[in-house]
Amino acid sequence: TKTDCQHSQRAGKLPILPARLHDRGDIGIAAQLAIKATGVAGALGPSRCGVGCSTTFISPLIIAGICPVNRDSIDYILSKNGTGNAIIIVVGGAAESLNCTPGKNSVTLRNRKGFVKLALRHGADLVPVYSFGENEVYKQVIFEEGSWGRWVQKKFQKHIGFAPCIFHGRGLFSSNTWGLLPYSKPITTVVGEPITIPKIDNPSQKEVDFYHGVYVDSLIKLFDKYKGRFGLPETEVLEVN
Repeated sequence: TKTDCQHSQRAGKLPILPARLHDRGDIGIAAQLAIKATGVAGALGPSRCGVGCSTTFISPLIIAGICPVNRDSIDYILSKNGTGNAIIIVVGGAAESLNCTPGKNSVTLRNRKGFVKLALRHGADLVPVYSFGENEVYKQVIFEEGSWGRWVQKKFQKHIGFAPCIFHGRGLFSSNTWGLLPYSKPITTVVGEPITIPKIDNPSQKEVDFYHGVYVDSLIKLFDKYKGRFGLPETEVLEVN
Protein backbone atom coordinates (compact mmCIF):
# COMPACT_ATOMS: atom_id res chain seq x y z
CA THR A 1 0.00 0.00 0.00
CA LYS A 2 1.32 3.45 -0.81
CA THR A 3 -0.02 6.90 -0.10
CA ASP A 4 -0.23 10.23 -1.90
CA CYS A 5 -1.12 12.72 0.82
CA GLN A 6 -2.06 16.37 0.79
CA HIS A 7 -2.93 17.54 4.26
CA SER A 8 -2.64 20.80 6.19
CA GLN A 9 -3.03 21.10 9.93
CA ARG A 10 -4.24 24.00 12.04
CA ALA A 11 -3.40 24.27 15.71
CA GLY A 12 -6.11 22.85 17.93
CA LYS A 13 -8.10 21.30 15.06
CA LEU A 14 -8.80 17.56 15.05
CA PRO A 15 -9.73 16.27 11.58
CA ILE A 16 -12.23 13.52 10.78
CA LEU A 17 -11.33 11.29 7.85
CA PRO A 18 -14.34 9.31 6.57
CA ALA A 19 -12.95 6.13 4.98
CA ARG A 20 -14.56 3.37 2.95
CA LEU A 21 -15.01 -0.27 3.94
CA HIS A 22 -13.61 -3.08 1.84
CA ASP A 23 -15.45 -6.39 1.74
CA ARG A 24 -12.81 -8.06 3.92
CA GLY A 25 -12.12 -5.06 6.16
CA ASP A 26 -10.74 -1.61 5.49
CA ILE A 27 -7.43 -2.78 4.03
CA GLY A 28 -6.22 0.57 2.69
CA ILE A 29 -6.70 2.84 5.65
CA ALA A 30 -5.99 0.06 8.20
CA ALA A 31 -2.60 -0.54 6.62
CA GLN A 32 -1.87 3.19 6.76
CA LEU A 33 -2.72 3.26 10.46
CA ALA A 34 -0.74 0.15 11.36
CA ILE A 35 2.55 0.97 9.59
CA LYS A 36 4.60 4.10 8.91
CA ALA A 37 6.31 3.00 5.69
CA THR A 38 3.72 4.53 3.35
CA GLY A 39 4.06 8.14 4.48
CA VAL A 40 0.50 8.59 5.69
CA ALA A 41 1.59 8.76 9.31
CA GLY A 42 3.50 11.95 8.69
CA ALA A 43 0.59 13.45 6.80
CA LEU A 44 -2.00 12.71 9.48
CA GLY A 45 0.13 13.63 12.45
CA PRO A 46 1.41 11.81 15.52
CA SER A 47 -1.95 10.60 16.86
CA ARG A 48 -4.52 8.76 14.78
CA CYS A 49 -7.52 6.70 15.88
CA GLY A 50 -9.82 4.60 13.75
CA VAL A 51 -13.35 3.75 14.79
CA GLY A 52 -15.37 0.73 13.73
CA CYS A 53 -18.45 -1.29 14.63
CA SER A 54 -18.34 -3.59 17.65
CA THR A 55 -17.70 -6.67 15.48
CA THR A 56 -14.35 -5.13 14.48
CA PHE A 57 -13.02 -6.11 17.89
CA ILE A 58 -12.98 -9.81 17.00
CA SER A 59 -10.60 -9.07 14.12
CA PRO A 60 -6.86 -8.25 13.94
CA LEU A 61 -7.77 -4.62 13.15
CA ILE A 62 -7.81 -3.99 16.89
CA ILE A 63 -4.00 -3.73 16.76
CA ALA A 64 -4.33 -0.72 14.44
CA GLY A 65 -5.88 1.40 17.19
CA ILE A 66 -9.57 0.78 16.49
CA CYS A 67 -12.16 1.96 19.00
CA PRO A 68 -15.98 1.64 19.02
CA VAL A 69 -17.95 3.85 16.64
CA ASN A 70 -20.33 5.29 19.20
CA ARG A 71 -21.03 8.85 20.29
CA ASP A 72 -19.24 8.61 23.64
CA SER A 73 -16.00 7.31 22.08
CA ILE A 74 -16.01 9.86 19.28
CA ASP A 75 -16.89 12.75 21.59
CA TYR A 76 -14.01 11.76 23.87
CA ILE A 77 -11.48 11.63 21.01
CA LEU A 78 -12.65 14.90 19.49
CA SER A 79 -12.52 16.65 22.86
CA LYS A 80 -8.72 16.28 22.92
CA ASN A 81 -6.73 19.33 21.94
CA GLY A 82 -3.49 19.54 20.04
CA THR A 83 -2.13 19.57 16.51
CA GLY A 84 -1.94 16.39 14.46
CA ASN A 85 -4.65 14.26 16.03
CA ALA A 86 -7.04 12.56 13.62
CA ILE A 87 -10.03 10.24 13.76
CA ILE A 88 -10.86 7.88 10.90
CA ILE A 89 -14.48 6.75 10.53
CA VAL A 90 -15.64 3.97 8.19
CA VAL A 91 -18.83 5.75 7.18
CA GLY A 92 -20.31 3.15 4.81
CA GLY A 93 -20.08 0.36 7.37
CA ALA A 94 -21.13 -3.20 6.59
CA ALA A 95 -23.55 -2.05 3.87
CA GLU A 96 -20.69 -0.77 1.74
CA SER A 97 -18.84 -4.07 1.83
CA LEU A 98 -21.67 -5.80 -0.07
CA ASN A 99 -20.92 -3.87 -3.26
CA CYS A 100 -17.14 -4.28 -3.38
CA THR A 101 -16.06 -5.96 -6.60
CA PRO A 102 -13.08 -5.56 -8.96
CA GLY A 103 -13.50 -2.76 -11.46
CA LYS A 104 -16.10 -0.89 -9.42
CA ASN A 105 -15.60 2.37 -7.54
CA SER A 106 -18.46 3.18 -5.20
CA VAL A 107 -19.08 4.55 -1.71
CA THR A 108 -22.07 4.31 0.62
CA LEU A 109 -22.38 7.93 1.63
CA ARG A 110 -25.53 9.61 0.30
CA ASN A 111 -27.60 9.09 3.48
CA ARG A 112 -24.72 8.83 5.96
CA LYS A 113 -24.65 12.23 7.66
CA GLY A 114 -23.97 11.49 11.32
CA PHE A 115 -20.23 12.14 10.91
CA VAL A 116 -21.00 15.62 9.56
CA LYS A 117 -23.14 16.43 12.59
CA LEU A 118 -20.32 15.30 14.88
CA ALA A 119 -17.84 17.45 12.98
CA LEU A 120 -20.10 20.49 13.36
CA ARG A 121 -20.63 19.91 17.08
CA HIS A 122 -16.86 19.81 17.64
CA GLY A 123 -15.69 22.15 14.87
CA ALA A 124 -13.55 19.33 13.46
CA ASP A 125 -12.28 19.54 9.89
CA LEU A 126 -13.50 16.91 7.42
CA VAL A 127 -10.81 15.38 5.20
CA PRO A 128 -11.76 13.47 2.01
CA VAL A 129 -9.97 10.12 1.65
CA TYR A 130 -10.11 7.47 -1.07
CA SER A 131 -8.16 4.24 -1.66
CA PHE A 132 -7.64 3.30 -5.30
CA GLY A 133 -7.28 -0.41 -6.09
CA GLU A 134 -8.78 -1.68 -2.86
CA ASN A 135 -11.47 -3.68 -4.66
CA GLU A 136 -8.88 -5.44 -6.82
CA VAL A 137 -7.18 -7.51 -4.11
CA TYR A 138 -10.08 -9.97 -3.67
CA LYS A 139 -12.92 -11.27 -5.83
CA GLN A 140 -16.40 -11.41 -4.33
CA VAL A 141 -19.73 -12.96 -5.29
CA ILE A 142 -22.20 -10.06 -5.53
CA PHE A 143 -25.83 -10.92 -4.77
CA GLU A 144 -28.35 -8.67 -6.47
CA GLU A 145 -30.97 -6.76 -4.50
CA GLY A 146 -33.99 -9.01 -3.90
CA SER A 147 -32.01 -12.25 -4.14
CA TRP A 148 -31.92 -14.80 -1.33
CA GLY A 149 -28.20 -14.21 -0.88
CA ARG A 150 -28.62 -10.47 -0.32
CA TRP A 151 -31.54 -11.21 2.05
CA VAL A 152 -29.28 -13.42 4.19
CA GLN A 153 -26.51 -10.81 4.18
CA LYS A 154 -28.86 -8.06 5.30
CA LYS A 155 -30.27 -10.22 8.09
CA PHE A 156 -26.77 -10.84 9.41
CA GLN A 157 -25.99 -7.15 9.07
CA LYS A 158 -29.10 -6.15 11.02
CA HIS A 159 -28.81 -8.63 13.89
CA ILE A 160 -25.07 -9.24 14.21
CA GLY A 161 -23.51 -6.07 12.82
CA PHE A 162 -21.63 -7.41 9.80
CA ALA A 163 -22.56 -8.88 6.43
CA PRO A 164 -20.97 -12.24 5.47
CA CYS A 165 -19.33 -12.17 2.04
CA ILE A 166 -18.33 -15.01 -0.28
CA PHE A 167 -14.89 -14.11 -1.60
CA HIS A 168 -11.51 -15.49 -2.55
CA GLY A 169 -8.01 -14.33 -3.21
CA ARG A 170 -4.92 -16.15 -4.38
CA GLY A 171 -3.29 -19.30 -3.07
CA LEU A 172 -0.17 -19.44 -0.95
CA PHE A 173 2.17 -20.62 -3.71
CA SER A 174 0.48 -19.47 -6.90
CA SER A 175 -1.71 -16.59 -8.04
CA ASN A 176 -3.48 -19.05 -10.35
CA THR A 177 -5.05 -20.92 -7.44
CA TRP A 178 -7.77 -19.82 -5.03
CA GLY A 179 -7.02 -18.97 -1.43
CA LEU A 180 -7.38 -16.30 1.25
CA LEU A 181 -4.27 -14.29 0.48
CA PRO A 182 -4.93 -11.00 -1.35
CA TYR A 183 -3.94 -10.67 -4.98
CA SER A 184 -0.75 -8.67 -5.51
CA LYS A 185 -2.37 -5.39 -6.53
CA PRO A 186 -1.31 -1.88 -5.46
CA ILE A 187 -3.59 0.09 -3.13
CA THR A 188 -3.01 3.84 -3.17
CA THR A 189 -4.70 6.04 -0.58
CA VAL A 190 -5.08 9.70 -1.48
CA VAL A 191 -5.88 12.31 1.17
CA GLY A 192 -7.34 15.64 0.10
CA GLU A 193 -7.30 19.08 1.62
CA PRO A 194 -9.24 19.55 4.88
CA ILE A 195 -12.69 21.13 4.72
CA THR A 196 -13.01 23.80 7.40
CA ILE A 197 -16.08 23.12 9.56
CA PRO A 198 -17.48 25.73 11.99
CA LYS A 199 -18.29 24.78 15.57
CA ILE A 200 -22.08 24.69 16.05
CA ASP A 201 -23.38 23.13 19.28
CA ASN A 202 -26.78 22.25 17.85
CA PRO A 203 -26.53 22.19 14.04
CA SER A 204 -29.75 22.28 12.05
CA GLN A 205 -30.56 19.67 9.41
CA LYS A 206 -30.01 22.33 6.76
CA GLU A 207 -26.49 22.97 8.04
CA VAL A 208 -25.75 19.24 8.19
CA ASP A 209 -27.02 18.76 4.63
CA PHE A 210 -24.93 21.67 3.37
CA TYR A 211 -21.61 20.46 4.75
CA HIS A 212 -22.43 16.87 3.79
CA GLY A 213 -22.82 18.11 0.21
CA VAL A 214 -19.51 19.97 0.44
CA TYR A 215 -17.78 16.78 1.61
CA VAL A 216 -19.32 14.62 -1.14
CA ASP A 217 -18.30 17.15 -3.80
CA SER A 218 -14.75 17.26 -2.40
CA LEU A 219 -14.50 13.47 -2.43
CA ILE A 220 -15.66 13.27 -6.05
CA LYS A 221 -13.16 15.98 -7.05
CA LEU A 222 -10.37 14.08 -5.26
CA PHE A 223 -11.34 10.88 -7.12
CA ASP A 224 -11.47 12.69 -10.48
CA LYS A 225 -8.11 14.35 -9.87
CA TYR A 226 -6.22 11.10 -9.31
CA LYS A 227 -8.16 8.45 -11.24
CA GLY A 228 -6.08 8.83 -14.40
CA ARG A 229 -2.84 8.41 -12.47
CA PHE A 230 -3.96 5.00 -11.23
CA GLY A 231 -5.10 3.52 -14.51
CA LEU A 232 -8.75 4.53 -14.64
CA PRO A 233 -10.24 6.12 -17.76
CA GLU A 234 -11.36 9.74 -17.68
CA THR A 235 -14.93 8.53 -18.16
CA GLU A 236 -14.85 6.63 -14.84
CA VAL A 237 -17.13 8.12 -12.19
CA LEU A 238 -17.31 7.56 -8.45
CA GLU A 239 -20.67 6.02 -7.63
CA VAL A 240 -22.19 7.57 -4.49
CA ASN A 241 -24.93 5.38 -2.99
